[in-house]
Amino acid sequence: MSRFAYTLLALGLAAGQPAAAADQGYVLYRSDAPFETVLDGLKAVIEERGLYINNVMDIGGMLERTGKDLGSDAPIYTQARSVEFCSAVLSREMTREEPARIINCPFIISVYQRAGEPGTTYLAHREIPARERDTSPAMGKVARMLQDISEAAIAW
Repeated sequence: MSRFAYTLLALGLAAGQPAAAADQGYVLYRSDAPFETVLDGLKAVIEERGLYINNVMDIGGMLERTGKDLGSDAPIYTQARSVEFCSAVLSREMTREEPARIINCPFIISVYQRAGEPGTTYLAHREIPARERDTSPAMGKVARMLQDISEAAIAW
């Protein structure tokens, strides 16, 4: 985790505000807002920007069902959903620069509450590596979009 991310996390936790931290390929935000508030905020923020929500996936429900089938009853989440969405402009721009970036389509931001952590809601998305942000105008825009949407949703 970068020194900047640690600083954000420390400042956010000290102030009782949501904080962002980059760790192992994802960016994590934390809030004391209810799960549904953060999820509703995320969907509203995406739509306010004129972006299209493809799907809202119940990842928590899927993991609960499959866990039982695999003999694991230990819950991971109390609630977990991932929102898939698209920006036709940014998707086209990033894949025009590098066709392999199709792997980033659709964009996904997840909202969840961990089992055993009532009152804390998390929001996470993939981190765009610094090298890509710095060398690709399109990926810099994608990183800013994910950050802006996440920060607005967590503050909803």
